Amino acid sequence: MRVVAALGGNALLRRGQPMTAENQRVNVAIAARALLPIALAHDLILTHGNGPQVGLLALQNAAYHPDETYPLDILDAESEGMIGYLLEQELGNLLPGRRMATLLTRIEVARDDPAFSHPTKPIGPVYERDEAERLAAERGWSIAPDGAKWRRVVPSPEPRRILELNVIEPLVAAGVLVVCAGGGGIPVIAGHGGYGGVEAVIDKDFAGALLARSLHADAFLMLTDVDGVYSGWGTPEAAVVRRVSAEELDPQAYAAGSMGPKVAAAKRFAESDGGFAVIGALADAERMLAGEAGTMVTSSRASARAASATSEPGVPAATR
Repeated sequence: MRVVAALGGNALLRRGQPMTAENQRVNVAIAARALLPIALAHDLILTHGNGPQVGLLALQNAAYHPDETYPLDILDAESEGMIGYLLEQELGNLLPGRRMATLLTRIEVARDDPAFSHPTKPIGPVYERDEAERLAAERGWSIAPDGAKWRRVVPSPEPRRILELNVIEPLVAAGVLVVCAGGGGIPVIAGHGGYGGVEAVIDKDFAGALLARSLHADAFLMLTDVDGVYSGWGTPEAAVVRRVSAEELDPQAYAAGSMGPKVAAAKRFAESDGGFAVIGALADAERMLAGEAGTMVTSSRASARAASATSEPGVPAATR
């Protein structure tokens, strides 16, 4: 199968954990071991979040004079290189000889996207409310609640087109393990002189769904720090939903800053291309692909596609 796996920023740097290089190395090594069985059996394309990392780069960036700071599109590119390097290093240690490539990936967004006037994407560390409000006043940030804490939020426009798709596709077809569209990709807008970067961070789940659709993937995995989508979240009756049709899902019923985008991305992918999406814990990645863990989102087209695949000789059990 062709599998696109999206690693959540919190799967790479656990919530509340200090943002040190060593912590990220340790977590990426754990992620690499979880992904190894999939990489051995399938064509794997990796994408990842960058919320903690791009927020850290922005904080470091703030040490410069105001007229010397770097915009978010450049920081997005830096985070792609940083996380892609760590993923290649750890996966390469487990897969000696496997060809890998990390690609800086530009993704086109619309100049008039309403997200530019309504920031929602959390980046950087969490703060107590008083500290968040102080920083917002000092630095001109927008802030929003994140659980019991507060975080900086930035615009998160819809991804429209992956500009490097004509490079990604032949690499995947040649058996290269590609890390791309990291952190939602580098947001760019079209103009009379070509493309230009824009101050935003694209949601990595939406970018991952676009990547999976564009590559006609069989499966789209969203790997995070929770074991699935819950019904009755926050109540004594809370329970993981193991399988649900895309037609039944209502993304509006889930938190906009956490599970909502994942549910929406799963719905988009399953409805548009006939593959299946799974949301769950990084440690369960292999079992998620086999339908034994996480929340699987399918459509009637996906069911027909899976039935056709399992009738072919030599198809891995994970497709059944």
